Amino acid sequence: MDGFGALGSFFEYAFKYIRLLRVSDFVDIFIVAVIIYYIVMNLRGTRAVQLMRGIIVAIAVFMLSSILHLNTLNYILGAVFQIAMYALIVIFQPELRNLLEHMGRLKFGHFLGLAFDLSAGREDMENVILNIAAAAADMSETRTGALIVIERDTRLGEFMNSGTTLDADVTCELLENIFVPNTPLHDGAVIIRGNKIITAGCVLPLTANTNLSSELGTRHRAALGLSETSDAIVVVVSEETGKISIALNGSLTRNLNETSLRKALTKLLSTETEKSGDTLRRIKFWKSK
Repeated sequence: MDGFGALGSFFEYAFKYIRLLRVSDFVDIFIVAVIIYYIVMNLRGTRAVQLMRGIIVAIAVFMLSSILHLNTLNYILGAVFQIAMYALIVIFQPELRNLLEHMGRLKFGHFLGLAFDLSAGREDMENVILNIAAAAADMSETRTGALIVIERDTRLGEFMNSGTTLDADVTCELLENIFVPNTPLHDGAVIIRGNKIITAGCVLPLTANTNLSSELGTRHRAALGLSETSDAIVVVVSEETGKISIALNGSLTRNLNETSLRKALTKLLSTETEKSGDTLRRIKFWKSK
């Protein structure tokens, strides 16, 4: 009975304080839980996980030293924790930047009309997809390496500046010519905005992920690197195997063909084009008011 009585007292004590909670408290708890979940999901699979484990161990030792009255150890750890926040900013700089960029890519861009391109309608989008898929398939057969970036909400101006400006329509023939081996632009990436090839020969950041397969070359690592720091869709054609892949949000989908690539790009871009069209109609409506 003593055990059940203690359990009953605990629940009575808990419910007493739960009744004192306001709706705003539940909203507050929910928001904090979502933020923690979002941070954990973005740090998963990165080197920051090992660092976080070390920090948790250090905190556990600090608390244990306080309980056991290990005054010297407790004093040293306390002094370390005083400067820990500054150290964490330096240590986790890449992860913090990646997290903030992910937060900045939340769907506010659709409301502001930044998705895909307001000037690129459904027909333009379909034409871009068909030409990219056809070019990738042709280059796959000839094992011509290629790196094709499709810009979305995140603007890629800093990477465009590293390439050569073209501002040309997206065509299968032009894409294939750009990536002809031993030509000036074949080693870099093509960046597409809307229905235009804006620049070619662009330098992309390499992924920091060290757990990738050894058969993935520089193009795949550059594709993953950009997809980790932006919402761009990156199409890769392997020079060694001729395999077609898509990099998106830090993950790689491999072994695509012309049909599956076309379907994947259509699925990823069609919804954005519809939303952009709705935004454009709203802008035109308010301009006419």
